[in-house]
Amino acid sequence: MTQAVDHLLKIDREHIWHPYASMSSPALVYPVASAQGVYLNLSDGRRLLDGMSSWWAAIHGYNHPRLNQAVRKQLSHMSHVMFGGLTHEPAVRLSEALLGILPEGLNKIFYADSGSVAVEVAMKMALQYQHALGFTQRCKFATIRAGYHGDTWHAMSVCDPVTGMHSLFSKGLAAQYFLPQPSSRFPGTCSDSRECFSKELTVNEEVANQSNPTNWASDKSCTRALYPSFNPEDMEPLRELLAGCGHEIAALILEPIVQGAGGMYFYHPEYLRQARVLCQEYGVLLIFDEIATGFGRTGKMFAAEHAGVLPDIMCIGKALTGGYMTLSATITTAHIAHTICAGEAKCFMHGPTFMANPLACAVAAESIALLKESDWQGQVGMLERSLYQALLPAQTWSCVADVRALGAIGVIEMNDPVNTESLQARLVEQGVWVRPFARLVYVMPPYVMSEEQVVQLCAGVLQALREEYGCE
Repeated sequence: MTQAVDHLLKIDREHIWHPYASMSSPALVYPVASAQGVYLNLSDGRRLLDGMSSWWAAIHGYNHPRLNQAVRKQLSHMSHVMFGGLTHEPAVRLSEALLGILPEGLNKIFYADSGSVAVEVAMKMALQYQHALGFTQRCKFATIRAGYHGDTWHAMSVCDPVTGMHSLFSKGLAAQYFLPQPSSRFPGTCSDSRECFSKELTVNEEVANQSNPTNWASDKSCTRALYPSFNPEDMEPLRELLAGCGHEIAALILEPIVQGAGGMYFYHPEYLRQARVLCQEYGVLLIFDEIATGFGRTGKMFAAEHAGVLPDIMCIGKALTGGYMTLSATITTAHIAHTICAGEAKCFMHGPTFMANPLACAVAAESIALLKESDWQGQVGMLERSLYQALLPAQTWSCVADVRALGAIGVIEMNDPVNTESLQARLVEQGVWVRPFARLVYVMPPYVMSEEQVVQLCAGVLQALREEYGCE
């Protein structure tokens, strides 16, 4: 390594605190000099095939000429201006782009700085809404176990309190209601049945591709009809909770279809449909956290499209800007927005300094345009098939609990937690960038990755696991 790289690593090790890392015994980090397409170029000359999309955000790959140009163009006008009392063309243009892909009815957009903040905003919206209706006792939230909604304070309160990353803070967090994780797995996602990809998926792709994205809440043809069937008993805990404590609950918050950082668990769309009905019956708002799943990651523009369910509030982020800038949004209906603004405060009480940052809005609008112009559905479908087929050999290994895939998500679930640092080093030696955590070795590659590159990525993952565990 050069002297400059040595200096970089020294300063990093001594002064920079990385996510979920120790300052006392810092883990090895890998300096990146540049990135292009699906590759990360390290300062020591090595090139890594990126399996993480920079935590699921860089859906178009790196250094994309159109996204680069969008940033340059906006930078020549202004990088930032406050959003209190002012507006600007990038924010309006992004809003128009979002309205073209969001489900009909979700049309009031509040911009925030990150996914965690978008969840905080959604929870505040739910509380202000219930308060405006006079239901001041509705101050709690319900969710399902094994979920993850972010690392800010109130968002942590609806993350799994036992198996999640925030048990240390449990005594200081608001006490929320936690429901059992649905036992019914997502149909046709190569999980428990271990046979689904030997069958042809029974999706009416022609109808699905022709469906109007703004009307998918009423379009049941877009849902999969494969095994296993839904277990109606999955709804009983929610039904009992709302019957007994619904008067205390402001909203039910869910990651639709895919529980991301909580375990990469894929559950049945029917749970969302029936949850929608129960929330309506008891006056509880339904919040969908689509931060990880939005913009095509599950094979639909938004994961809730698999169920045809319209939430009251939706949170989006991560891929919103194609991985270029931090930006998120919390989106709700006119009814909820106007009810909040008719309440005591006469406004929604939140205002980030960098709300609707022009640079972020400009690149987000271009990223959405780029996504819509591409055959992203076909590409994500190819990624789903390729990921599962390439990871499938691990299914028979004694150290592996499950192999599954959905959209541009491939998961190897181990029996026991992995040694992240040791396995990470082996993955880098194989020329791939994958960031394992807990019992999961998973990939969420950029959509622009080719089938050949997927095979290379998964081969690197399997070889690293062989070396780590001696499996074959």
